[in-house]
Amino acid sequence: MQDHERADDFAGEPDGFERLWTPHRMAYIRGEGKPSDKAAGPGCPFCRASDVSDEEALVVARGAVAFVVLNLYPYNAGHLLVCPYRHVADYTDLTPDEVAEVADLTRTAMRVLRTVSEPRGFNLGMNQGEVAGAGIDAHLHQHVVPRWGGDSNFLPVVARTRALPELLADTRSRLAAAWPSDEHTEQPTKG
Repeated sequence: MQDHERADDFAGEPDGFERLWTPHRMAYIRGEGKPSDKAAGPGCPFCRASDVSDEEALVVARGAVAFVVLNLYPYNAGHLLVCPYRHVADYTDLTPDEVAEVADLTRTAMRVLRTVSEPRGFNLGMNQGEVAGAGIDAHLHQHVVPRWGGDSNFLPVVARTRALPELLADTRSRLAAAWPSDEHTEQPTKG
């Protein structure tokens, strides 16, 4: 680069906008880490979470038939997913024990998030099938998304970008530390 050239000269035409770079989102856009097929096993990120440490998998809590993990591509800070261990796609195929524990873990996730982050509300839901918006449709997962007043600003609307105030590992540590120790201790925590 010559003395009269600046790095900003290569950033595009000046338009008065500040830039918020989120290069980590490119992995999501490219589909990295998504299953290449519908099979259970190491190709599924939710199945894979059972084989690595809680810290590496971003697991917050484990139960007997389901677990809670941070969303790797969150809509908001603290966005959790409640997943059965069993690789099952459709809610109607869950066992009664899985339905009960997914519901119980969802309720506990809301309580913990209220304690740790003081959200004003939540979005809860499951996207069943790719056409319904499921990014990983082969392994059912319930979204628990904390919401605050004004958290939907110009960034997601105009730039399709979220500004997250904390690293996922730090969020996982805070939520795991606040998780009630007397709930869902049937399966030992990994890591």
